[in-house]
Amino acid sequence: MESAYYLSPFGCFEIKGSWLGIRSVKMVSTSPCPVGPIPDALKNCMIQLDEYFKGERANFDLQLDFSGAPDFNQAVWQALLEVPFGHTTTYSQIADKIGHPTAVRAVGLANRNNPIAIIVPCHRCIAKNGELQGYFYGLDMKRRLLELENPMSFARQGSLF
Repeated sequence: MESAYYLSPFGCFEIKGSWLGIRSVKMVSTSPCPVGPIPDALKNCMIQLDEYFKGERANFDLQLDFSGAPDFNQAVWQALLEVPFGHTTTYSQIADKIGHPTAVRAVGLANRNNPIAIIVPCHRCIAKNGELQGYFYGLDMKRRLLELENPMSFARQGSLF
């Protein structure tokens, strides 16, 4: 497993992975964000994250490595990957989509345990009533990510509907 750090407008992210795929993208509180050589297996991820944060990329094209994660979590993360850029879904819609309509809280827990932030877009999952809920980096960051993707609907002065 190799690692590298990426400084985004939102903070420092540690990226881990191998030629099998990206294993994790997690924000870290390291300051300053470490600079170092970027392993070949992670370069494409760094490029695509940079394009995303610059507003030049709507979809990631990366091999992801969910190995070792529970099947339920993997199903949730796969469903999240189908939520289009600039759109949202609800926890209950994801539960329905994966065939477990009563597992809304379990979907929320799988979101919280998502190891590949931003790329697996758990920030696009909101409450049924349209409110922002439960993002491991805080609701302000969730709103900022949604605003980056859809400024007309999620800007500070905008509406969630």
